[in-house]
Amino acid sequence: MFDNKTILITGGTGSFGHRFIANLLKQYKPKKVIVYSRDELKQFDMQKLFHHPCMRYFIGDVRDKHRLKTAMRGVDLVIHAAALKQVPAAEYNPMECIKTNIMGAQNVIEACIEEGVDKVIALSTDKAANPVNLYGATKLASDKIFVAANNISGADGTRFAVVRYGNVVGSRGSVVPFFRELLAQGKSRLPVTHEGMTRFWITLDQGVEFVLKNFQRMQGGEIFVPKIPSIRITDLVEAMSGTRDYDVVGIRPGEKIHEIMVPEETAHHSFEFEDHFVIAPAIVFFEKNMRYDKNKMGEEGKQVAEGFEYHSGTNPHFLTVDELKELDAQEL
Repeated sequence: MFDNKTILITGGTGSFGHRFIANLLKQYKPKKVIVYSRDELKQFDMQKLFHHPCMRYFIGDVRDKHRLKTAMRGVDLVIHAAALKQVPAAEYNPMECIKTNIMGAQNVIEACIEEGVDKVIALSTDKAANPVNLYGATKLASDKIFVAANNISGADGTRFAVVRYGNVVGSRGSVVPFFRELLAQGKSRLPVTHEGMTRFWITLDQGVEFVLKNFQRMQGGEIFVPKIPSIRITDLVEAMSGTRDYDVVGIRPGEKIHEIMVPEETAHHSFEFEDHFVIAPAIVFFEKNMRYDKNKMGEEGKQVAEGFEYHSGTNPHFLTVDELKELDAQEL
């Protein structure tokens, strides 16, 4: 469904955008791929990597609806990846995070509807489930806005869905490149904020393929959650440094010990498929009989049990130290 299509990705110069475009160009023949972001230097560097004739680069901010509308003309599919994502930075700069993550989301939605975009997927985060920090709260608000946008667009309008997943191995600003930098500096002990910490773990390629697949699955209004492994932060320390020596430095502002991707409170409208979960909308849409236990690809799921919660600390699948070493080597 991506051949001869025009695809726009907001925040396209980030880690996800780089891998998404690389995989898209390798697997499909899109008509145009538009990178929409506000950093001219990152776009300049990206153009040296991706100079295919279909590539287009638009300087713009999701806070600017007029510029978004200009970029959306003739676009078929949109991936909304632009966000302010650093948890401590959001705690100290709350309004800037709100302007980008919430008001920017609304601008993207309105521009897509007004320009007749076919399908939109917004990238979310595990921190949006039962949020305890401002970043997570803004992404929860964004998720809700994107789900409700299906009602605003109407029965024949733009369809919106959300993809929620955990920490991406090696993404900019994440713990893996931070640990690599410290080890390169000769540090023998790595800093750990809490020794009991767990996280969901996904590679960039897995994240990209999950988004691509969900464009085919989506009906509109779903929050898609992949089944992925968890890690223990102490196992990551051992995998990267070869020792379990670490210094506990204390939890950062707004940081959780564990993460959740399907909260218990949503179990009554969540469905389990072979390799993912779907959180169906809590509100009734234009199509009152819409079912979310079967998707556009014909895959069928079943409602999760009452009280079910998809939690990084109770996840049945944890990566071993050896698996983490192998994954770290692949992502270098």
